[in-house]
Amino acid sequence: MSITRLNSSAATLSKNRTDGSVTPISGMCVTCVDGCIGMCEIGKSAYRGSEAIYPQPFGIITTASEKAYPLDLSHFNIMGTTVGAHGIEADSDVAIFPSVRLEREIGREKKVKLKLPLAVLAMGSTNVARNNWEGLAIGAALAGIPVTIGENVAGMDPESRIVKGKLVDSPELARRVRLYRDWQRDGYGEIILQANVEDTRLGAQEYALSKLGVSAVELKWGQGAKDIGGEVKIRDLRTAQLLKKRGYIVLPDPEDPRVIAAFEAGSFKEFERHSRVGMVTEEGFLERVKELRQAGAKFISLKTGAYRPADLARAVKFASEGKLDLLVADAAGGGTGMSPWRMMNEWGVPGVELWSLLYRYADKLAKRGEYVPDIAIAGGFILEDQIFKGLALGAPYFKLIGMARGPMAAAMVGKTIGRRIDQGEVPVYVARFGSTKEEIFVTAAELKHELGADFERVPTGALGLYTYLQRLAQGLRQLMCGARKFALEYITRDDIAALTREAAEVSGVPYITEVDAAEVERILA
Repeated sequence: MSITRLNSSAATLSKNRTDGSVTPISGMCVTCVDGCIGMCEIGKSAYRGSEAIYPQPFGIITTASEKAYPLDLSHFNIMGTTVGAHGIEADSDVAIFPSVRLEREIGREKKVKLKLPLAVLAMGSTNVARNNWEGLAIGAALAGIPVTIGENVAGMDPESRIVKGKLVDSPELARRVRLYRDWQRDGYGEIILQANVEDTRLGAQEYALSKLGVSAVELKWGQGAKDIGGEVKIRDLRTAQLLKKRGYIVLPDPEDPRVIAAFEAGSFKEFERHSRVGMVTEEGFLERVKELRQAGAKFISLKTGAYRPADLARAVKFASEGKLDLLVADAAGGGTGMSPWRMMNEWGVPGVELWSLLYRYADKLAKRGEYVPDIAIAGGFILEDQIFKGLALGAPYFKLIGMARGPMAAAMVGKTIGRRIDQGEVPVYVARFGSTKEEIFVTAAELKHELGADFERVPTGALGLYTYLQRLAQGLRQLMCGARKFALEYITRDDIAALTREAAEVSGVPYITEVDAAEVERILA
């Protein structure tokens, strides 16, 4: 059964007066009393209107759905074995988990080397992304994985110079690229620039390809958190007016004298900036791919969201025809810096269902001899068991797991610890490990040895992300060793089993008591 909470959530800072007695069908208090101040979403909407649509407080949070879907990755278990080893000598002194190889190359002609089968997905123009970019970019670069700069960064940059509708300079976009490039090591990883409708009109990718040394770009159809364009909140009138002049949808109209008067009087404190939805056609898509290659792009990916199955099929087919390097498919329920809360809970195809369809579509093309790009999947991945299951569910086509909220949480925690160290107020929960970053962050000694004097310049947000990623790496090696798979290319769908009949039916992965059925008969005979 799928369960969604109605009318109250920590995401919208709303709650019921009678928490213990709530009508399931509406989420309202069983007794709605005249005289209540209105703490629920209905009540809050009565005095703040559309502000109650969005998770709050904007700019310092990431959010994900709280809906319990019928299936998730916990409905599968990883299969281990006592026999043999794939990718290494079957010797107990050789086949040890530190020997598992997690490096991978992705791409068609321009190969991108990765130290881990992970990517930090698009972090765009929301405040929480901008304020934590230093930790995200540097941590990902040190770990040797790609990171994507999300939509609207140049358009939202107040210092951007736009001449005749085209971007000619963006200090913020340049900063984001530079922070990653300065810390990239031995050619591992990549910085990828995403574009939506407004970015494409501004020529943001062409600017980055020609002026910033970017060579990898991403076309954006959508994401798993919502099926409309990107959104942020603006607390400054002049900024809101600037963004309207740049072609964004800004609500309410920041040029309307009545709106200006209401804002200055304090009736509301935030404008909403919205992006447009794209209008996808095969011809237009392939033409844009051609334009980007002519502009110098060496690596092109497509990011699609949790749209209906026909759109997923379009993404697979168009990416095949355009000979793209990577297809990123993001499932419903994942993370966001700002999306309508009810939309995030109630639209789109959830993870197991989306990824199972994606596997079928890719397999269909492959069996016909058609090109299948490397595939990354996303939608709530945070730990190593989920990473293994995700790769196995779509093997051999799924090459990467995309992540957003997990890396962001690690970077934010690292940054916060660093701030508390500087203030001399390390929380008790953390202080048991020490009072300096060398004592608290378990990977500090390793990085200090590798980086030398440069270690002192590594922000603690980056240390948090790097340390989190190293935990994922060791956990994944242990799981792969137990399955006797000592390199990523040996992971197959046989490495997982479905724990419910529904999971087996949706995914095509065998039910757990039916795994190895033919081999069992041979052994017993």
